[in-house]
Amino acid sequence: MLIEPDTIELFVPPDSAGQRLDRFVADAVADLSRSYVQQLISDGRIRVDGRMARSSLSLRGGERVLVTVPPPQPSALVPESIPLQIIYEDPDVVVVDKPAGMVVHPAPGHVGGTLANALLARYPDMQVNGSVRPGIVHRIDQGTSGLLVVARHDRAMQALTEQQRARTMLKIYLAVVEGRFKEPEGVIDAPIGRHPADRLRMAVTPGGREARTHYHVREELGSYTLLEVRLETGRTHQIRVHMLHRSRPVLGDPVYGGRRQRPSFGLSRQFLHAHRLGFQHPADGVWREFESPLPADLQAALARLRAAARV
Repeated sequence: MLIEPDTIELFVPPDSAGQRLDRFVADAVADLSRSYVQQLISDGRIRVDGRMARSSLSLRGGERVLVTVPPPQPSALVPESIPLQIIYEDPDVVVVDKPAGMVVHPAPGHVGGTLANALLARYPDMQVNGSVRPGIVHRIDQGTSGLLVVARHDRAMQALTEQQRARTMLKIYLAVVEGRFKEPEGVIDAPIGRHPADRLRMAVTPGGREARTHYHVREELGSYTLLEVRLETGRTHQIRVHMLHRSRPVLGDPVYGGRRQRPSFGLSRQFLHAHRLGFQHPADGVWREFESPLPADLQAALARLRAAARV
């Protein structure tokens, strides 16, 4: 029952005895994620029988809980009306086919023109953790095209983030790499961290975070190979770093492709495309899967590679 525009009154039923305060509130209020509830508790905006409490408070049953939700805070993001290719949208999630060249989120050197700016203009009701902004669940490099999912509210963000953490989200890329593989498929299991000499790059390093990349050879193209790559983990630049680690850099990669002159096959960026994306929908748990064909520039490069392989 609403007693003020921004205050929700809850009564703890007997069957919720023993439940943590943060979990009880998150379950009772559909639009609040558990992480946001914990933030509200920390800010003193959730009181139990008139007193401040901890997130871990074990409820007895019968308590009166007041949840004061502040109005969403404006974010530093500026909405920008930029065309987007939307593959799927509903009140919970948006699946976008990002073009190469677009940065996902503002960063030094890229304060505007990003996917986040465009999403906020198209969906001004997006709100995550009390701020008006899109829920960026995972990112794709600026020079990479393809699919990503965005949460429209806290609950969706939490559900999708948990799937990422549990490694149940499906993320499959198409990539052309230099060289060929002896085996038709395999797994690259090598930890990734900051490059010891170049902090702007990533590298396979003993002190890095666990990283696993599954690959399957789809087509041999002379001295190049078209791969289908599935990410088990989601480290920064993972595919590009792992392929370089195997001495099979991604074709056209300006950072991890090495310095010697190579044929470009008309490419102005790396041949890497987020081709398939799958996840359990946050609202109903039903598996959704989406596919994006190779964009025109990669199709043209692939045609040139096939023609060169036939010579």
